Amino acid sequence: MPGSGLLAEFQGGLPSPDATYHGDRLRSAFEDDDWAAYLFTSGDRPVGFSFVRALSGPARVLNSFFVVRGARRSGIGMKVVREVISRHPGPWKIAFQDSNTAAVAFWRRVATEIAGDAWTEERRPVPNRPDVPPDVWISFTTA
Repeated sequence: MPGSGLLAEFQGGLPSPDATYHGDRLRSAFEDDDWAAYLFTSGDRPVGFSFVRALSGPARVLNSFFVVRGARRSGIGMKVVREVISRHPGPWKIAFQDSNTAAVAFWRRVATEIAGDAWTEERRPVPNRPDVPPDVWISFTTA
């Protein structure tokens, strides 16, 4: 799955025998009606993607979000995450890792810009991964 191996930098782990990380997420993003997949472009060039799951659940979950290094710090990340979130109003949950300092700053800024002070942050164990630090989860609601 493109980009999924990037989390290995922060969580460790090895790819599957077919050289993918979490290939089930990629399949779900394109085949499951409860998921949405987005490709971000700048002109005719792909610069990132995101997967949203639990569209019919109590809260939408930003399952994956990636912007290529060459497009980072240009404002495109904030622009596209606002667009994705605006397409699915309601409660949102976004996870990231404390060790990814750029993600920590980015997601806190996203939550503040979208929800003001009306967002929460908590740490939760990663399911079936007692060997890695807990994920940080930000939650907020959009209209």
